[in-house]
Amino acid sequence: MTDDERVAVKTYVPRYQKGAWEDHADNLEMSQSEFVRTMVQAGRSDFEVPSSGGAADEKQSEMDADAETADSAGDDFADRILEVLQREGVHDWDELVDALIDDVEDDLDAALQQLQDENKVRYSGREGGYVVVGDE
Repeated sequence: MTDDERVAVKTYVPRYQKGAWEDHADNLEMSQSEFVRTMVQAGRSDFEVPSSGGAADEKQSEMDADAETADSAGDDFADRILEVLQREGVHDWDELVDALIDDVEDDLDAALQQLQDENKVRYSGREGGYVVVGDE
């Protein structure tokens, strides 16, 4: 095997994350593989995604504006990491992932309960999941 030979890398992400990556890749007119490879490298070396001009740049500007809004969510996530480490002590990567997933599941459960109490969503066995009340 040579250093420049292509090899597969496999990872698992939540379905919503894959969907977001697909949308972002489409907006940048990239394949999913190219998008993930570029984002990983960007995170490692702080380089910017090359500009292709035209509609892709306009969409990128819109996504950049959305990203600014999402920055506070990133801060919240960093706060969650700190909370876990302060509450539970030293964690390796997998332990942090598990702890954060547990926190997300707890938050999801609480939020769904609140939305059901407010009669905004309900569980539909027929639909196979949660639905917005009134959109049925």
